[in-house]
Amino acid sequence: MNPKLLSEKFKILKCCVIIPTYNNYKTLQQVIEDVLVFTEDVILVNDGSTDSTAEILVQFPQIQQIHLSQNKGKGNALRQGFKHADSLGYRYAITIDSDGQHFPEDIPAFIEALEKEENKEILFIGSRNMTQHGVPKKSSFGNKFSNFWFWVETGTRLQDTQSGFRLYPLFAMKKLKFYTKKFEFEIEAIVKAAWSGIEVKNIPIRIHYELEDRVSHFRPFKDFTRISILNTWFVLVTFFYIKPRNLFRKLKKKGLKRFVMEDLLGSDDSAEKKAFSIALGVFIGLSPLWGFHTVTVIFLALLLNLNKVIAFAFSNVSLPPFIPFILYFSLKLGSWLLGESFVLSMSEIDPSIELVKYLKSYIVGSLVLSVTAAVSCGIVSYVFLMLFERKKILDNG
Repeated sequence: MNPKLLSEKFKILKCCVIIPTYNNYKTLQQVIEDVLVFTEDVILVNDGSTDSTAEILVQFPQIQQIHLSQNKGKGNALRQGFKHADSLGYRYAITIDSDGQHFPEDIPAFIEALEKEENKEILFIGSRNMTQHGVPKKSSFGNKFSNFWFWVETGTRLQDTQSGFRLYPLFAMKKLKFYTKKFEFEIEAIVKAAWSGIEVKNIPIRIHYELEDRVSHFRPFKDFTRISILNTWFVLVTFFYIKPRNLFRKLKKKGLKRFVMEDLLGSDDSAEKKAFSIALGVFIGLSPLWGFHTVTVIFLALLLNLNKVIAFAFSNVSLPPFIPFILYFSLKLGSWLLGESFVLSMSEIDPSIELVKYLKSYIVGSLVLSVTAAVSCGIVSYVFLMLFERKKILDNG
């Protein structure tokens, strides 16, 4: 792409380039010069450098410069750059490292990719060829490790989640709250972006790992530990909040009729799989796992490769209006099975009942009720679904 045309597109898209730097005096000047070939919409964040960075930057008065008094980490530098870019009215920011590993000549690829997308709320990550000669094994392993956890946390498979060469949709990320300030920020940013509905994609870029002057400030033990802790927290949030939230939103948006027609009857899953999903949902919904129904049913549906939406929907037999009935029949059944007397009436059953007094009866009755109801619902739904599929085949034939 012609550099002049590209510069105009930067203006039209309200895009800038952010360069965070810390003690990279050997490569910094060349990186800036190469970026300026394509655009002068550049924001450089000097993250408390103690080398000759400040002297080098005197040569570039045409670019925006932020000088931080102390080195607080790449994540903090990027966040400061984003904040400044937003204040200047930029909607997008391309980030590029100052250690010389990235090729500024790949900047046009991000602009071209953005122009082709109908959905402008998109975040691009440059995808490196991690199998090429010169790539350290620890970098390749770290990237695979990060890719796996990003998939667990968001359901999106990427080839590269650690590259710092990216395009961020600043306007769509303003509402997100970030807490990290080191290298782990780049993981926090893409996970939270994906959770908020921003599409995250890879585009191919080149990479240079064999530069003599390249200096990396990544500390394998400390930074990998920080990233691991962050991913552990994100996995917990994913299963306890994000996945339940997404399924609830999906069901709420569809409504009962669309859910029945599309997910229950229209799904490509077999009648057997749907029936097992219904049985699992009913079993968990009636089980004595109060407070953990949603996360348990989603985890088991994933583990058993069942239909998550169907299982989640049927686990809602334990919605508040039904709780007194579930408690009453569980206690009644448990007391009868254990040969104990049960004197409470239906009107005396509510969610605040002191179950500790009747814990043994409740657990026994609840488990028997949940198993019995799950098996019954599973069999009935299987028969119904088989008859529906047979009718559909006959109608189409």
